[in-house]
Amino acid sequence: MDDTLAILKDALKTQGYKLTPQRKAILDVIIENRGKHLTSEEIYDIVKVTKPEIGLATVYRTLILFEDLSVVYRHNFGDGCGRYELNLNNEEHQHHHLICNGCGKVIEVEIDLLDELERKIEKEYDFDIKDHKLKFFGICSDCKKA
Repeated sequence: MDDTLAILKDALKTQGYKLTPQRKAILDVIIENRGKHLTSEEIYDIVKVTKPEIGLATVYRTLILFEDLSVVYRHNFGDGCGRYELNLNNEEHQHHHLICNGCGKVIEVEIDLLDELERKIEKEYDFDIKDHKLKFFGICSDCKKA
C-alpha cells in the first residue's frame, strides 16, 4: 500500500496538487477496497468512520479530481451510480466486467480476447481504436443458487 500511495502522491504533485489529509483518507479507502467498485456514497460512508469531519461534497470533489488526474476510473454499470476503481497501471485497455442483474455484484474479467477483433475493425474501417469497454449483464453464481 505504501508504494501505491507514493505513486499516487507523485501523480498529484506532478499536476500541482497536494495530498491533503482529506484526499489521503479518501485515497486510503479506495486502496483498502481495491477490486471493489465503490460508489461515492459508499466511499463517504467508509471514510466518515475515521474522518467524521469530511463531508460528502468533499468526497465528490476529490473523486472528480482523482478521475481528472487518472488516479481512478469512473464506471457506469447501468444502475445510475458512478462506481470508482483505482487506476494504478494507466492501462491502454481497461479490463471487462460481469454485472449481476440480481444482486448488482461486479466481477472483473482480466482476460482480453478482443485484440484480433480490434485489428480487423481497424483494417476494415481504417479506424484507430484507442480503447474499448465491455460489460456482460447476467446472473452470478450466488444468485443462481438462491
